[in-house]
Amino acid sequence: MNIFRLVADLMHLASIFILLLKIYKTKSASGISFKSQVLYVVVFCTRYLDIFTNYVSIYNTVMKIFFLCSSIFIVYLMKFKLQATWQPSLDTFKVEFLIIPSAILALIFNHKFTILEILWSFSIYLESVAILPQLFQLQRTGEAESITSHYLFALGGYRALYIINWIYRYFAEGFYDWIAIIAGIVQTLLYSDFLYLYITK
Repeated sequence: MNIFRLVADLMHLASIFILLLKIYKTKSASGISFKSQVLYVVVFCTRYLDIFTNYVSIYNTVMKIFFLCSSIFIVYLMKFKLQATWQPSLDTFKVEFLIIPSAILALIFNHKFTILEILWSFSIYLESVAILPQLFQLQRTGEAESITSHYLFALGGYRALYIINWIYRYFAEGFYDWIAIIAGIVQTLLYSDFLYLYITK
């Protein structure tokens, strides 16, 4: 593991802790897109099925379990504990426009035509656009709480650092994964406008 991936993983962890802190401190899910959070559950459930078949390291396994469990926990809180506080009238992005194309891409562009590889590819494609309901909701409200902005910045930074990680691995190890690289670039571009505003303001 290189420093870029480690810092990226830490920023991903930070984004989740920031979101949980916001929910805990305010006892509210206001400003958070429930649809984006559900999409992240789908992403992690489809990506980490290999936790039962492919052991890499303790670090890798712990991170997978944490991301999966934390995403499910956030959706649980929003659906059953804080349902009155999130705003479905603003969270109106049509997620089928993200799920269906991601599924089609996964069936066409994958490393190997097996169930696990297709699901992994699907999760990569879906993650690249899973933030769109959140950004769409943010655009509709025209503002975001500072802690929600910190959450989005940490998520965007995590993806940007993963691109640097792939560049480093290409030159240092001769390894690259074109699916992950292209999806990561798309995801970072989606964050770019928000990241610019976050940094300048």
